[in-house]
Amino acid sequence: MTRENRRLDLTFGFGLLSLCLLPWYRADRGFFAFEWIFGIFGDSDLFPGLFQPFVGRWWLLIGFVLFAAAFVVRMQEPPGDRRGGKLVIAGALGVAFLTLQGLAITIWGWSWNIGEALFGPLPTGQPAFGAGATIFFLCFLAILSFGMAERGAMKGDAFTVGAITLLIALVGVFVFYPIISMFAGSFQDFHGSFNPDGFIRNIQDPAIWSLDCVIGGARCGVAWRTLFLALMTATGSTLLGLAFALVATRTRFPAKKGLRLLSVLPIITPPFVIGLALTMMLGRSGFVTQWIEALTGVELGRWLYGLTGIWIAQVLSFTPISFLVLIGVVEGVSPSMEEASQTLRAGRWRTFRKVSLPLMAPGLANAFLIGFIESMADFGNPLVLGGSHGVLSTEIFFAVVGAQSDPSRAAVLAIVLLTFTLSAFLLQRLWLSGRSFATVTGKGDSGKHAALPMPLAVLLYAVVVPWIVFTLAVYGMIVFGGFVKVWGLDHTLTLEHYARGFSVVWRDGGLAWTGVAWNSFWTTMKIALIAAPLTAAVGLLTAYLIVRHKFAGRDVFEFALMMSFAIPGTVIGISYIMAFNLPPIEMTGTALILITCFVFRNMPVGVRGGVAAMSQLDKSLDEASITLGAGSPRTIRNVILPLLRPAITAALVYSFVRAITSISAVIFLVSAKYNMATAYIVGLVENGEYGIAIAYSSVLILVMICVIGGMQLLVGERRLRRESTEVRQPKAKRVVPNLEAKA
Repeated sequence: MTRENRRLDLTFGFGLLSLCLLPWYRADRGFFAFEWIFGIFGDSDLFPGLFQPFVGRWWLLIGFVLFAAAFVVRMQEPPGDRRGGKLVIAGALGVAFLTLQGLAITIWGWSWNIGEALFGPLPTGQPAFGAGATIFFLCFLAILSFGMAERGAMKGDAFTVGAITLLIALVGVFVFYPIISMFAGSFQDFHGSFNPDGFIRNIQDPAIWSLDCVIGGARCGVAWRTLFLALMTATGSTLLGLAFALVATRTRFPAKKGLRLLSVLPIITPPFVIGLALTMMLGRSGFVTQWIEALTGVELGRWLYGLTGIWIAQVLSFTPISFLVLIGVVEGVSPSMEEASQTLRAGRWRTFRKVSLPLMAPGLANAFLIGFIESMADFGNPLVLGGSHGVLSTEIFFAVVGAQSDPSRAAVLAIVLLTFTLSAFLLQRLWLSGRSFATVTGKGDSGKHAALPMPLAVLLYAVVVPWIVFTLAVYGMIVFGGFVKVWGLDHTLTLEHYARGFSVVWRDGGLAWTGVAWNSFWTTMKIALIAAPLTAAVGLLTAYLIVRHKFAGRDVFEFALMMSFAIPGTVIGISYIMAFNLPPIEMTGTALILITCFVFRNMPVGVRGGVAAMSQLDKSLDEASITLGAGSPRTIRNVILPLLRPAITAALVYSFVRAITSISAVIFLVSAKYNMATAYIVGLVENGEYGIAIAYSSVLILVMICVIGGMQLLVGERRLRRESTEVRQPKAKRVVPNLEAKA
């Protein structure tokens, strides 16, 4: 029996297992509660699929017939194009049927009127898919993949075909299906029936599109306010990031390592903590505000609460990310080009303006795009500092959880937000496409970067140094605020907030986690530790397929994956609620929806990191392994993965940190049982418990610093393993005389 037949037989074995033993529909308490074992004897929804037609769900017989037909093809046909074609047909029809019937039939019966018109009313509906239906669906995907491999797809490599098919299915289900559901939800009423009235009413709402501020009115609509804020934040963070990068690479600034440390802080800081620290400094009761009022007698009022305060917080948060993007670009500008410019008698300023700056265009475009999208998606800072000047992310949130819940309005606002971010994403790609910015060639380039013009260097120092002081003061507030009783009123030092949040006592012969923050803390750690390796695995597998294999639609596949980066977290959250709150896939209120959100939200970073690392590995390594009889899975496991440890580490660290600090999507998906740390801290801030909120944030920052530090040590040890020239030199001296003697 061939390897392909063994794998195909294993697929049919799993399919039979799902039909005969596992619950076809979702168990209320989850699969691993194993309540379905006892529910089989009473609850028909927990029956295995083989018995579902006997309780009125006759339509499932179509899927069973297709599965049986594929099994007959396996037993009667020899491997080859003929059998492969039949397996492709059976697998494709099985996938299409399960998808269609899952969308067409809900727990109340037909979703679409055409179904009832063609087949009549149903005796019973169906709840969300469970373990049995999910495995059965995956078996049809595997049958489709085996059939395509037998017909010669990807040189007959069933693993590669299966991986591509699975990734396309996952991206379709967890990226595009929620977005489509959100679009559809904007045209539905509360009961799910088609009703465009809500969409028409909300899309024409002056509160979204008003331009009164331009003609002297009170304020513009929330869409224009958000767009203006995003443009200002992207511009400010990009310019400041460029200033930091130039100071770090083109000047003799004495604290360059400190700049890199500051670039890490916002990444590991919960997104609303900056806004909270600014409130402590510059708010109505902030110490800077009180000092200025005492010194000048001028009452500053509530100037911080609005777009100005949000802009300051966002620039503080996103400038270090722009710095990380731009520092490599600034260092990558070829010194020889700058020297050539100066040789042709161009001055420092003209060389910088005409040569250096244009070559930094890709980095500037990427930094601007990141700042724009992050500003659009930001939820924490507008929630803390926005006051009555809401932005799209906060308006979406209040349309879902506010006193007057309006899912149609939330969907319309999310569509507007998605339109802005995707437009920026596409415009950036269009602007950079077809243009060459290459400065690094195969030739050596030992030149020295041109010095900055003196006025520019002075300007950079005048901007960077005060901003560093301001940033350190903000983070000092974050630390200090957790050790005072009541900020702005009683600055007596205390450990009360840490004790209340993270107290531990010895009770009944064991540790008791009595602090109020422990529940959300351990939930966050568990979900982050589960999501991080899954994100890294999906991202690196995708990178392997993109770099190592050529297949039809590869560019479209890569673009679709990267497009999920341009979808703001707020849109992800609202779309997941609309897509996975009802059959066929119901995950709301579970840990699975949080894990899935993190995996597919953070996957693009793992993909890009994997592509960059894998592009440096010669394909001959893969070919040698396959030539020696190893298949693709074994080649990946034993050859490629050991060489990708730095990329794996980076993907794990980023995924772990983002899972802990995410708020814009998480705020919609948490539940009483699975409450994440950031959502819990937002609740503390809303209740005015700033001390515990800051203490909790400080603990999270400390945990993430420890994780990142440990990962960096592992990566550093790996990079430094190389033989010294002192060891190699004596060997060369001993070999040469032997060769001459033999001659």
